Amino acid sequence: MSASNVGRSSSAWIEVSLAALVENARTVARAAGTRLLPVVKANGYGVGAVAVSRALEIVDPWGYGVATIAEGVELRDAGLDRRVLVFSPASPETLDVYARYRLTPVLETATAIRAWLSREGGAFHLGIDTGMSRAGVRWDEIASLAALLDTPRLEGCYTQFHSADRRDRSADEQLERFLGAVSHLERRPPLLHVANSAAALRDRRFALDMVRPGVYLYGGAPADWIPGGRPVVSIRARVVSMRTVRRGETVSYNATWTAPRDTTVATLGIGYADGLRRALGLGGEAYVLLRGARCPVVGLVTMDYVMVETGGNAVEVGDVATLVGEADGGRIALDQFAAWSGELQREFLTGLGARLPRIAT
Repeated sequence: MSASNVGRSSSAWIEVSLAALVENARTVARAAGTRLLPVVKANGYGVGAVAVSRALEIVDPWGYGVATIAEGVELRDAGLDRRVLVFSPASPETLDVYARYRLTPVLETATAIRAWLSREGGAFHLGIDTGMSRAGVRWDEIASLAALLDTPRLEGCYTQFHSADRRDRSADEQLERFLGAVSHLERRPPLLHVANSAAALRDRRFALDMVRPGVYLYGGAPADWIPGGRPVVSIRARVVSMRTVRRGETVSYNATWTAPRDTTVATLGIGYADGLRRALGLGGEAYVLLRGARCPVVGLVTMDYVMVETGGNAVEVGDVATLVGEADGGRIALDQFAAWSGELQREFLTGLGARLPRIAT
């Protein structure tokens, strides 16, 4: 369905530039000089995992990274045939599903490794904890598994940086721990991967055999000092109601905004059920683009609606407001809107509600 048709049938929607997504992937590939494992977990960071993965086929990625078995199955059901690496540590009782859908597991315990090796075929990756303290074998305990890991089915080892977006030595220290741990293995697996978006764009030292871009693919800035990718996501909402608000009258629950003058308020058909933060307008910074004007968000965001002050601007029911993206020569960047919401860019994207149609433009 085209964006214009959705605009007539939906009160709010997300426009996705797949061309920008692909260009961002190519930018990472050029910077890193190695293979890509695009991360499409959480429904492709809220953009749409299947659409994203199909679009990225053109860059010939090694495969796709997901967080859960269900996310991997979704890609298989959609006909995607490349490798799918499931990053959540696999437990023995789930291995039948991995085998059935040709998903590559991440293993981190002797029990799970033995169970997987007892089956025919199928590669696996080993997660190594180098300081994130979330999952994986500790870097200083890997020697105890070295004999078990002496198998050609160990295809890769990886770790997760906790602060690649910071200009400190933490990523360097984690890389040293990771490479030290791998050196204890009887054989080096063909794929070592450690780099998220920030590390992949920061220095080729972190590229190794493969990189795992995430937020940058979707137009986000992986660090304050690394520019974001080309904008991928635009969020639009239609004006569903208009009203005059007199000076001293209030707007929304708890009467959190009081009109300082006689004014006009437009109600947009998008709310916190769609992923907006309830307190979005309380800081006094957030606005939308509507009819070429910046219209501030006023009052608490409600489940299905957000109110904006349009003042003396000529706005009508049915007009389209832009929350993120470009309109009428203005632009609201993803990182800007996320900051108004008190969120990380990836946090905001993955929180976008399922009832918002995702439309390729």
